[in-house]
Amino acid sequence: MSSTDTNEYMSENLAKAISNPLFPALDSMLRAGRHVSSEDLDNHALLTDFETELALFYQRYNTELVKAPEGFFYLRPRSTSLISRSVLSELDMLVGKVLCFLYLSPERLAHEGIFTNQELYEELIQLTDETKLMKLVTHRATGSDLDKEKLFEKVRTSLRRLRRLGMIINIGETGKFRISEAVFRFGADVRVGDDVREAQLRLIRDGEAVVHTKEPSQGSLLNDDDQQEQEHDEIEGEA
Repeated sequence: MSSTDTNEYMSENLAKAISNPLFPALDSMLRAGRHVSSEDLDNHALLTDFETELALFYQRYNTELVKAPEGFFYLRPRSTSLISRSVLSELDMLVGKVLCFLYLSPERLAHEGIFTNQELYEELIQLTDETKLMKLVTHRATGSDLDKEKLFEKVRTSLRRLRRLGMIINIGETGKFRISEAVFRFGADVRVGDDVREAQLRLIRDGEAVVHTKEPSQGSLLNDDDQQEQEHDEIEGEA
């Protein structure tokens, strides 16, 4: 096919974008629900340079390429999207909201932006009703040591899912991580206001769902492949 024929179907800039060696992996990540923040230098630069062209590209799949106010990119499938989607669990959403709260906290600067799984778990326990949390793990909700251990494993599973979505960046195998600005997917309602941390805290304590404008369902951050991997993670966590 000649370059003239190619230009009938796509612009020169779009051809440059999709012929970039980075694009196949980037495209796969976006379709899997990945959020691309500025820390992912090369992929973020590619999306920034060709944002207009790639937005039109994904429109063909009835999917929107979104650049959030914080600067990260993600795909937002519409109800008629050709890209499959699924939803996060209630615990996943809650962990995401707590991560957003920590991102807004003075502790993030004090810790140089680094937190541990244990610190996240303790913050979750402190900010939410423990009985309600236990019911996400077991119907007994007795608060026994076994139930608490199961809850901790579930929280670790949620963190693994959120890592795959680009919400946190693991630091080696130490159980430590840095929080990405992409966690604002869980704080869309607190971007405006005098006290964003207080607003985020209200979302956590009241159990309010984060509403993503124009999305057909709340928390639609994953596709079906990720949902299958979630189920595998849950089996691993309970073993």
